[in-house]
Amino acid sequence: MAITKALLLTTIASATLFGMALGASYTVGAPAGSWDLKANYTQWVSGRRFFPGDSLRFQYPAAATHNVLEVTKAAYDTCSNISSIPGSGGSINSSAVIATYQTGNDVILLAASGVTRYFVCGFPGHCAAGMKLKVHVGTQEQPPVQCRGRGREAKRIRCTRPAPASPAVSSAVYVDRSSLWLAAAVAAGYLLPCF
Repeated sequence: MAITKALLLTTIASATLFGMALGASYTVGAPAGSWDLKANYTQWVSGRRFFPGDSLRFQYPAAATHNVLEVTKAAYDTCSNISSIPGSGGSINSSAVIATYQTGNDVILLAASGVTRYFVCGFPGHCAAGMKLKVHVGTQEQPPVQCRGRGREAKRIRCTRPAPASPAVSSAVYVDRSSLWLAAAVAAGYLLPCF
């Protein structure tokens, strides 16, 4: 009986912690666009904060019109030596390109905190036309405890920890944690008859 209760509590706690650990998923350019020449990526990224565990989804027609290259800061700044299309007159500077994605539905996990990552389209002229994205991955540090009291000889001091700032929410962000609660409820339903 005690083991069953412990198992139930462990299951619910695990599901809750797992739900909190999930990052947000951002579709680059959404809701107005996607990974294309029409979106303003500087404006798009300015309204969002990115944290470890978040992911970027690059959606574009994969039929030889776009791709995603993760590049160095120098390659991002200059848009030179990054063309990834054979026979296009461009060339790949292997030291400038960190990774290449070309499925049309590329999901890139932002795992490390405190880093800036750079993405461009490798088709000739696309980077120079503004098809590039710079993302800074912040840290989720706990804010300091704040205490308040009345006067110097206050008998009651009230201390609180302000909620950490959360990433900006837009219609392009959707993190589905409801299935975790459902899993916990189902597990609890199976375990309740054991009491």
